Amino acid sequence: MPTRRPSARTNVTPMPRRPARAAISAAEREVRINLAACYRLVAYYGMTDQIYNHISARVPGEHDRFLINAYGMLFEEVTASSLVKIDSEGAVIDDRTGLGVNPAGFVIHSAIHDARPDAACVIHTHSRAGMAVSAQKEGLLPLTQHAMRFWNRIGYHDYEGIALDLDERARLARDLGRHDALILRNHGTLTLGNTIRQAFELAYYLERACQAQIDAMAGGRPLKIPPPAVCEKTAQLFERPNRPAHTRDWPALLRLLDRIDASYRN
Repeated sequence: MPTRRPSARTNVTPMPRRPARAAISAAEREVRINLAACYRLVAYYGMTDQIYNHISARVPGEHDRFLINAYGMLFEEVTASSLVKIDSEGAVIDDRTGLGVNPAGFVIHSAIHDARPDAACVIHTHSRAGMAVSAQKEGLLPLTQHAMRFWNRIGYHDYEGIALDLDERARLARDLGRHDALILRNHGTLTLGNTIRQAFELAYYLERACQAQIDAMAGGRPLKIPPPAVCEKTAQLFERPNRPAHTRDWPALLRLLDRIDASYRN
């Protein structure tokens, strides 16, 4: 009698059952989908650092509750249901993954969310170009149109070591001030917005500005910096209300993700 081959599932350990999650509101569901999309987009544009870095978003209707990535998932793996709900001190409220969160990451995010109630979303990255500019004494230079949108609109925070000390939060908030972007010297970059879309827009263009600066400086030729008045005019144009991009870019980016892999919505 022929020997029966073992099933391919013989050695698979079933995942433990977790209690059913309480029903979430439609508003929270939408935030979860958009936040998961933001993680996938940051991965798509190459701004990730393995399982590190974070993007946080406020839970609608719950001022002191936030959604953040599980500690151990790559940005390209994040889904709406895998996001962990935490409180303002980083204590886990709901975690379907069982992985918990990275305490060092939320020290930075909690500082910004506490100081800026208007911050619905905070993005912190360690991109190659962002780290390079963060190590340059001059900081971000107005070499390109992308960089000029941050003219006099970006803060700087000196490096104090890995962000584990809670008292650093006050200094992070001070150095950010009323800006929506922050360069963490010798570390990386941070952006925030009153929507996930807005925070991502700033993160994307800050990254592109940093990439262009490093490339321009590597070219070895004298750099042309526009007059301050031109830089200010450009920044103001980016701030004008009702720009068409505010309603057109995010749907286009979601369509991009849906073509690649729509599992972020799960």
